Amino acid sequence: MDRPLIYLDNAATSFPKQRDLLERMIEIYAEIGVSPGRGSYDLSAEATDVVAAARRRAATFFGAPDPDRVVFTANATDALNLVIQGLTAPGDHVVSTRLEHNSVLRPLHHLSERGELEYDLVGFDERGLVDPEAVERALRPHTKLAVICHGSQVLGTAQPVAEIAERCRARGVPVVIDAAQTAGQIPVDLTALGVAAIAFTGHKALRGPSGSGGLVLAPDVEVRSTRFGGTGIDSHSLCHTQSFPHRLEAGTLNLLGIIGLDLGLRQLLEEGLPVSHDREMRLLRRLRAGLAELPGVTVYSPPPRDGDLPLLTCNVARLLPEDTGDILDGDYGIAVRTGLHCAPLVHEDLGTGPHGAVRFSLGHQNAEEDIDAALEAMREITAAIGRRSPAALA
Repeated sequence: MDRPLIYLDNAATSFPKQRDLLERMIEIYAEIGVSPGRGSYDLSAEATDVVAAARRRAATFFGAPDPDRVVFTANATDALNLVIQGLTAPGDHVVSTRLEHNSVLRPLHHLSERGELEYDLVGFDERGLVDPEAVERALRPHTKLAVICHGSQVLGTAQPVAEIAERCRARGVPVVIDAAQTAGQIPVDLTALGVAAIAFTGHKALRGPSGSGGLVLAPDVEVRSTRFGGTGIDSHSLCHTQSFPHRLEAGTLNLLGIIGLDLGLRQLLEEGLPVSHDREMRLLRRLRAGLAELPGVTVYSPPPRDGDLPLLTCNVARLLPEDTGDILDGDYGIAVRTGLHCAPLVHEDLGTGPHGAVRFSLGHQNAEEDIDAALEAMREITAAIGRRSPAALA
């Protein structure tokens, strides 16, 4: 029997995408979908203006003083690779955390394997938080960068990045935050947080399409070019231009993605973040309270605080997380994320590796009925597992 999908995997990507934004995105692209910054004709100039307007809106959204320091990328992973490689040099030391996504861990590991840098990872406490003092203790004389996730995609905890940044600044160490989960959920303000850079993606809470994202830089942060190519300016030189944002944008921009990202930013600026976020957190608390009552369910995410993310991870006793996810999908039409969530060290520390956990993550289109349906499904699953003998489970 066909049934509507209950989508609770918004930490991976928001879905369903808003049809009005999609239709408007395609409409604009159909009208001006030429190469921005590459032609002297009027339509190319119009496309260039659309990109410039998107930079200004992103700068406003992220509290950045200079729109030219908004660099468009394919996603947060792309942005993090740009900034990690562009701010480090052989012999440098980097501090990060065990909460990180592989978009941070793998670039650091890769550069370490090549002998180009050293790094240390700070742990998190029982509240799912990184201690700013522990980050400060990890700094060394040759530490050149700290990379911190703003919000954990496994635990849902927002990290104290403002205090971390303050301590690091006092030691002359810039802080880059991974805002893949927080951008569009809670305020992510470059100036207020005192960070050097923000890496973000467009396809999650910012309501944009996949393939969109960016890097927002403070005015005094000089990220080296690590990719080279056409920019539409200084074409007479074989050296890649060093002006921002072109220094970090090689090749033709994803105009369609930028248009969609800009539409999402515009909507969020008009609505205001607290309205959507507060509603989603109320739904999360409803979900958490219901799961906590079920025998055999272990919830790993701590009780949410103001400013945390609308997601949680859990497991059902005697059931692998992937099996829980398959049952939710196949029997109830509920989509969740299972596994390690691209953050293996978090699960290692939680004791949930190598299989990981089940993650429920809410979006602005979820409603109470979705939560109630998820809880009823989990009640039936746990009841069925409870009735099965250990021999039947073997």
